[in-house]
Amino acid sequence: METVEMNSVSLKHPRSEDDVANADEIKRQKILEKSKTGNDSGQSIETVTEPPEDMKNEIIPNEESEEQEEEELEDSDEDGDPESFADMMKHGLTESDVGITKFVSSHKGFSGILKERYSDFVVHEIGKDGRVSHLDDFSVPVDDEDPSEETFTVLSDEDKQRLEELQLFKNKETSVAIEVIEDTKEKRTVIHQAVKSLFPGLETKTEDRDGKKYIIAYHAAGKKALANPRKHSWPKSRGSYCHFVLYKENKDTMDAINVLSKFLRVKPNIFSYMGTKDKRAITVQEIAVLRITAQRLAHLNKCLMNFKLGNFSYKNHPLKLGELQGNHFTVVLRNITGTDDQIEQAMHSLREIGFINYYGMQRFGTTAVPTYQIGRAILQNNWNEVMDLILKPRPGAEKGYLVKCREEWAKTKDPAAALKKLPVKRCVEGQLLRGLLKYGMKNIISAFGIIPRNNRLMYIHSYQSYVWNNMVSKRIEEYGLRAVPGDLILKGATAVHIEEGDVDNYTIHDVVMPLPGFDVIYPKHKIGEAYKEMLVADNLDINNMRHKIRDYSLSGAYRKIIIRPQNVSWEVVAYDDPKIPLFTTDLDKLEGKPLPVLPTDGKFRALKMEFSLPPSTYATMAIREVLKMDTSIKNQTQLNTTWLR
Repeated sequence: METVEMNSVSLKHPRSEDDVANADEIKRQKILEKSKTGNDSGQSIETVTEPPEDMKNEIIPNEESEEQEEEELEDSDEDGDPESFADMMKHGLTESDVGITKFVSSHKGFSGILKERYSDFVVHEIGKDGRVSHLDDFSVPVDDEDPSEETFTVLSDEDKQRLEELQLFKNKETSVAIEVIEDTKEKRTVIHQAVKSLFPGLETKTEDRDGKKYIIAYHAAGKKALANPRKHSWPKSRGSYCHFVLYKENKDTMDAINVLSKFLRVKPNIFSYMGTKDKRAITVQEIAVLRITAQRLAHLNKCLMNFKLGNFSYKNHPLKLGELQGNHFTVVLRNITGTDDQIEQAMHSLREIGFINYYGMQRFGTTAVPTYQIGRAILQNNWNEVMDLILKPRPGAEKGYLVKCREEWAKTKDPAAALKKLPVKRCVEGQLLRGLLKYGMKNIISAFGIIPRNNRLMYIHSYQSYVWNNMVSKRIEEYGLRAVPGDLILKGATAVHIEEGDVDNYTIHDVVMPLPGFDVIYPKHKIGEAYKEMLVADNLDINNMRHKIRDYSLSGAYRKIIIRPQNVSWEVVAYDDPKIPLFTTDLDKLEGKPLPVLPTDGKFRALKMEFSLPPSTYATMAIREVLKMDTSIKNQTQLNTTWLR
């Protein structure tokens, strides 16, 4: 993938370096005057144990689970020293590279540690009804139709392995025979129930063989049965979807769903959710699954690490992406240096004014080839550059096998040879190489099309975000924090310009700015021209954002330039041990764990803050406004790498 996580990287240098970021910066600066950040604090944030993750609700590609070997490779860490890592991250992006240059508050910044522990960042989903999701009930709805608890233990591990291989067509067997050791009708019934409920798509029958009873499992309706849970086994009076609250630690939403689907032996696409959540955090969200009982789901609590499922209910509808109102965040910033006055000023400003609604650094990748550059090449129809940007060697932190794959590609331009260096084939590089192998080097468009659609769209959305960030910084530099004639506001879903006579009716909190596309209008002041100039510099026509490939045509959208968080609260706490939690989670409360006992005068101070944000906004940008620091990995690793020791 184009983004990497700081805790899983190789510290090897690629053999060739071709850093195109400098050229982009020069081009951008011709259009945008270099602006001062307004950070007069001289303070900065200390490094975190992983890069800030995507703290917003964004569509993430629904990739099906691959083989366990690939997952182990992807999760493995490689050794290296902190100095090498910091040196390599010099090739990464800073905030100014992606247009993040302004602050709205006047307080003096201070430093703190963000996500020192993943449990310092807790996200609770806010549903469309305004209810905040909490895990506070492990009970299972009583249902006479549910199988007995013995269903989950009657099959041996060997039986389960054989049945899974049969279910997933992993061998040539057409059936599996399970001997009934203690032959009673009740025992046979339990085995029948266990096979049918734990392995959707399999049917069973009883046979006599040599005087012994066997339960024979076989496929009911071919391969389609796996994706479509058995309809006839589900009571008509029960809602078709089991809704539950998923509490997870240090896993992103799709990883979690892939794990659940493997344990349940079903396809991931029978799960639905309203938004994806960060990996490096504790997150609580609602999930719905088609025709899996609460009893089966609750049983997973006994065998899964870092997951808990609860608050079960049956409903007649799935969940839809984007249906949520937002997320409620509980964030701990450790080892803060700010005075009580600085902290009060910062938090009052966050509550009363808000923060600039920038797209956060996570949107642009963490390596020397930002995702927006690939997006721009797609929009330019420059497919050779798309291929080159994704596959060429790059300076910076990457897994060792990716480094070797890129080296092979640079040396041979042979997709088969490069693919052999890549044990993990489901990454973007592996998918593109497979496409090149299938369609040939002269059909890059089709080869690129093998990459999942959401991944491909991520690149052009990144370019839109890059333009938006730059234009918002320019807008605030030019006109400050007030609405001016020519700005855009929304009336319903329609954008209209603010006229001279109406300007006093609006504030900066009403103003929106467009992401470039064929179905948006632009401000009627200097910033409207700046949009055109920036796209011209990138060899794009703002009046023709339709692409010959429909998927890559940009309709555009509108985004508020200032977000004022809701439900803002904060407190400063003292502590001595950086490893102790500073608040209790939903799981702590369910397990009866007491509140942490904190000293009144500890060695360190932490800022505990809570706030709610709407969908598609970045909590990192709110935290940036409080601390007045650069949230980029490049900046953080250069400041301090002691956490890697």
